[in-house]
Amino acid sequence: MDQQPLLFLDVDGPLIPFGADTPYPTFEPEGDNPFLPRIDPALGAPLRSLPCELVWATAWTSDANDLVAPRLGLPRLPVVHWPKATHQDDLDEQAGLHWKTRHLVNWADGRPFAWVDDELTATDRAWVADHHPSAALLHHVDSTRGLTAQDFAALTTWLRQTT
Repeated sequence: MDQQPLLFLDVDGPLIPFGADTPYPTFEPEGDNPFLPRIDPALGAPLRSLPCELVWATAWTSDANDLVAPRLGLPRLPVVHWPKATHQDDLDEQAGLHWKTRHLVNWADGRPFAWVDDELTATDRAWVADHHPSAALLHHVDSTRGLTAQDFAALTTWLRQTT
């Protein structure tokens, strides 16, 4: 049986909205981190129902399993661990390529993937199209709203077409 597509999931923006002019709803009392209460536990069920393998692709790294996953009712997920920055990363940044892009394509190792992030650009899409042999969806999420029903509909449609 073929493996399911990967879904690389960022935290800041897709799961923790930020940047709007109005206050965000909170779903638990504020603790040490004032942003964690913004995580809507209702996002967990649609994430779990997606036909893919969820993978944390966030600067939170393993903290996503400890601090974010329990709030969403998610199991511990694989985590992309970012290598130390290199000269190539500096060149990529100068070219407008997101610092995660090259590493996620390498991590996917040829598997189809969707990537959910609030910092995606046409440069990232073009680079992935040129360097990744399988299907890929780079899905931009509005950081002021986080993941919405429309985002889940787009992801579900793409993932079902890809599996």
